[in-house]
Amino acid sequence: MQLAQATKVLGGEKILGRKLQNKMDLVELGNRGITKDAVSHLAKYLSLSWRQMASLLPVTERTLLRYAPEHHMSTTVSEQVLQIAEAVALGTQVFGSRDRFLSWLSQPSTALADRAPLELLGSRFGTELVVDELGRIKHGVHS
Repeated sequence: MQLAQATKVLGGEKILGRKLQNKMDLVELGNRGITKDAVSHLAKYLSLSWRQMASLLPVTERTLLRYAPEHHMSTTVSEQVLQIAEAVALGTQVFGSRDRFLSWLSQPSTALADRAPLELLGSRFGTELVVDELGRIKHGVHS
């Protein structure tokens, strides 16, 4: 379910060139490179501007804007996009709707040192913290 939702968040099979079915698909897609078009779909899903999206990735806004839609991002950028997409898919599942998840994403959380989960998605470790917190929420464990 979660990888199917991640596929959707990134623009679907048409944009990704495949359906994400397992972790090996993520490895291969990360190595091949996510296209700018997939990043654009993720930004739209999260209601983020290019500037906000770039702040979560190891690439500048100017560089993102310069790329053609079919441009493949570096492995580093692609892996960060895929990690964010996985977290977004889980969050949408946990909260039952995109809007409820986006609301939670923008609110400071005591479990995350009073930081908004969105702020943490810019690093691998921050994304892991967000995923861990979503897991606790999913299972009814309060921090």
